[in-house]
Amino acid sequence: MSLHEDAVLTLKGYEGVDGEQRALRDVYLEHLAAHPDGMYKPCRAGHVTGSALVVDPSRGRVLLTLHRKLGMWLQMGGHCEPGDATLEAAALREAVEESGIGSGLALLPGGPVRLDRHPIPAPCNWHLDVQYAALAPAGVEAEISDESLDLRWFPYAEVGAVADTSVVRLVEATLARL
Repeated sequence: MSLHEDAVLTLKGYEGVDGEQRALRDVYLEHLAAHPDGMYKPCRAGHVTGSALVVDPSRGRVLLTLHRKLGMWLQMGGHCEPGDATLEAAALREAVEESGIGSGLALLPGGPVRLDRHPIPAPCNWHLDVQYAALAPAGVEAEISDESLDLRWFPYAEVGAVADTSVVRLVEATLARL
């Protein structure tokens, strides 16, 4: 099965928590139906990305990265690569690469936590982000990567003070799933 086919199956299985999430799922599916290259960065109409919010439930905190290009606190994530077999694999790979947590990081079962579509600068138009949650082993240390300006654990209640609405919604959706 190709990554494109996996994404379609993943999205078809995503029920969403409300009408807005289900409508967004349909936008993603329409995009993939119209763009066989819609999983990868060269697709100028937009492309699917995979991300994961790293959560340490034992300490009530999430790990965010200060994105080098955007200067914003975000969850780990990025572009799909040809070696990614599934959307889950892409999101987990990004979480491992950007967090430095290699051992014991595992995606929360049940598939994507939410979807977030956001505009990006030309030549592309959109990131169609499929967002997962990754559970970190208790007390694990994170290690900053070249893609980040900073990497920091934040208590759940402090995320709204440092991150935008999309990250806050991802935290809320993740906590509802835990």
